[in-house]
Amino acid sequence: MSQSGDDAATQRARRKLRGFGLHIAGYFVVVVALVAINMLSSPENPWFVWPVVGWGGVLAIHAAFAMGLFGGSDGG
Repeated sequence: MSQSGDDAATQRARRKLRGFGLHIAGYFVVVVALVAINMLSSPENPWFVWPVVGWGGVLAIHAAFAMGLFGGSDGG
């Protein structure tokens, strides 16, 4: 692979990791807010668990894509 090909692959990998980083940051901000809202409004009913588990599954899939586990032979 040429130097420009390596640079393109590096840039693609950085974009994937940046997108995942933004996704996980948003996840934690929203989860903290949901837990706070749940504990203030109805602490006897922990409904915040459902969005945490649902979004966590999507986040796990995004992590796998960002690490290249689902990537094709073109690397992206």
